Amino acid sequence: MTQPMLDIDGLVAGYGATRVIHGLSLAVREGGVTALLGANGAGKTTLMKTLCGLLPVQGGTLRFMGEDIGRSAADRRVLAGLVLVPEGRMVFPSLSVYENLRLGGINLRARPQWRRNVERVYEIFPRLHERSSQAAVTLSGGEQQMLAIGRGLMAEPRLMLLDEPTLGLAPVMALEIFALVRRLSAEGLTLLLAEQDVQRTLEVASHAYVVENGRIAAEGPAAEIAGDSRIRQAYLGL
Repeated sequence: MTQPMLDIDGLVAGYGATRVIHGLSLAVREGGVTALLGANGAGKTTLMKTLCGLLPVQGGTLRFMGEDIGRSAADRRVLAGLVLVPEGRMVFPSLSVYENLRLGGINLRARPQWRRNVERVYEIFPRLHERSSQAAVTLSGGEQQMLAIGRGLMAEPRLMLLDEPTLGLAPVMALEIFALVRRLSAEGLTLLLAEQDVQRTLEVASHAYVVENGRIAAEGPAAEIAGDSRIRQAYLGL
């Protein structure tokens, strides 16, 4: 079996003395979508922040593309290809759509291709092209989510971390986001997707982990998780 793209072993993390992640282990293999499921407060966002370097690793190991990145700065992780699209979108509100995208492609690996990458984002999201000169604050919630994902794509990710991408979106827009996840996966991008919409997430994912109280409560092929009534009732509220 090939080495995982992302290999987490016994990870401990949190906010100062407050531990949220307690010895968590999981692996993300190259290609496809790996789902990260669990209730609010289970530790999904804390895990995502730790993976991208916004929170420190307090214990355990974190390896990406075979390299230990547990002590690497956030910008080094982006340069390596580990890119977070954060919960709540977090676009730069006073900057234009175009300026937000340019900032997404400033790492040394992506910078030479920034023009090509902008055109790719505009092809994926025609609405962003139409609004390229508008301030991000003037966009709808769905358009801001498009911009956040587009900004992430500008960094040329090898692994994209998507944290609650449909949170607060209208149902029609949420369906567009899941369709986009399918497209990006089909084009070869590896994704780790944390989501509250369990049913649709399991439909797009190949493998799934269920997080409860900062630990892995269950894991397996997404189809098996979807079909396991015990897991659905005990951990997913289905």
